[in-house]
Amino acid sequence: MLFSSITFLFTFLPITMAIYFLVPYKYKNIVMLLASLFFYAWGEPVYVVLMILSIVLNYLCGMDIAEKEGNPIKKKRSLIFTVVLNLLLLGFFKYYGFLMDSLNGIFPFEIPYRSLPLPIGISFYTFQALSYVIDVYRGEVKPQKKILYFALYISMFPQLIAGPIVRYVDIEKQLEYRTMNLTGFGQGAMYFIRGLAKKVLLANTIGSVFQQISEMQLGSFSVLTAWIGCASYAFQIYFDFSGYSDMAIGLGKMFGFEFRQNFNYPYISASVTEFWRRWHISLSTWFREYVYIPLGGNRNGQLETIRNLLIVWMLTGIWHGAAWNFLVWGLYYGVILILEKFVWGSAMERWPKAVRHIYAMVLILVGWVLFFSPSMGYAVRYLGVMLGIGASGFLDGQGFFFLTSNWLLYLLAVLGSSSLGYGILRGIQRIPERRAGKYTVSVILYLGMFLISIAFLVTESFNPFLYFRF
Repeated sequence: MLFSSITFLFTFLPITMAIYFLVPYKYKNIVMLLASLFFYAWGEPVYVVLMILSIVLNYLCGMDIAEKEGNPIKKKRSLIFTVVLNLLLLGFFKYYGFLMDSLNGIFPFEIPYRSLPLPIGISFYTFQALSYVIDVYRGEVKPQKKILYFALYISMFPQLIAGPIVRYVDIEKQLEYRTMNLTGFGQGAMYFIRGLAKKVLLANTIGSVFQQISEMQLGSFSVLTAWIGCASYAFQIYFDFSGYSDMAIGLGKMFGFEFRQNFNYPYISASVTEFWRRWHISLSTWFREYVYIPLGGNRNGQLETIRNLLIVWMLTGIWHGAAWNFLVWGLYYGVILILEKFVWGSAMERWPKAVRHIYAMVLILVGWVLFFSPSMGYAVRYLGVMLGIGASGFLDGQGFFFLTSNWLLYLLAVLGSSSLGYGILRGIQRIPERRAGKYTVSVILYLGMFLISIAFLVTESFNPFLYFRF
């Protein structure tokens, strides 16, 4: 079930909210848990069993790790067992097909196997479970004795299938007690509507442009069209994912939970390092806390720092998808971050900011080609077209058509991917001098965005969510 669907907006969410706010406080977590399990089972009833298995496994293992506090060796063994079991579950369902395809490509004979659909959100809830058991091992949190609370932490529907990845330490107290009021609900509703508008009005619309270009034969379009296609995908995935994160944060606020920011205008970055401080912040934080720092971080010299960065970015690539192009994509960023850290990072500081921004955006767009390509061969050919190799020319009527027919869309995308767009929205809300007037303008603005988004949902059939496959 998509947040940006009529079923969710006008059936699931109103019913869940009505029950949630009507029941006494002590039953609210039960309502949220049942709603979350139903939400997950809506798309794939069988895999809700896998998620329940993950909940029970990590709940019991967390208790076991805590009970072995006085025996460091047994405690560490228990942690290793839990981590390995989680990774085996994730690896089997996410990478089994990729492994079999790779083996069949090597061996002179074919090994038959049954392709398994990827359980939606398994990467997200597995990482949340891992953060919990590791934090229990470190002594940063106490084990959750109430399985209801732990089950809600893993399965909470606002951030279940697409994040942000929520650490248990950040939400522990909220599971026990949280404040719910009209102010928080209103802020959450505005967050949700902004995210919905990002997803439906910008991501879906600009994504249809990318789809048209991606379906064209390589070599049949110009350099200009290739860059337009790449830029369109960059905007699509940003508004798609950040829009979904905003909806998740907004839903959390509406139900009394506070989730951390997951995007901070990444396309205004003046370096690739800065980009990854602003893009999918919860994932970057997770890898830093649970992989990079435990490996030694940057504490043991340059060579080990380089090794640690390459490991983290190899894993980041693999986390995003079971294909060679994702592995290359991760290593691509690892190499660039190493170069920025040890080779030209200090020199970059002397470049004009506009030059640094162009530098970062070109490298980011190249990265998106590796990301969206169905294979490495396609990625190499597409990058060749962007450089003029195998292109139909530098400019063509097709490219100009995409620009002239979508110029307003690209302008809104540029504004929406920078703080300028939100600043304009806030500026309009502040125009009236009186508080009542400001409130009225806000209601009109957000109600208008909501109604326009609904109109698009009703009339348009193109409504994918890119991160479902990760």
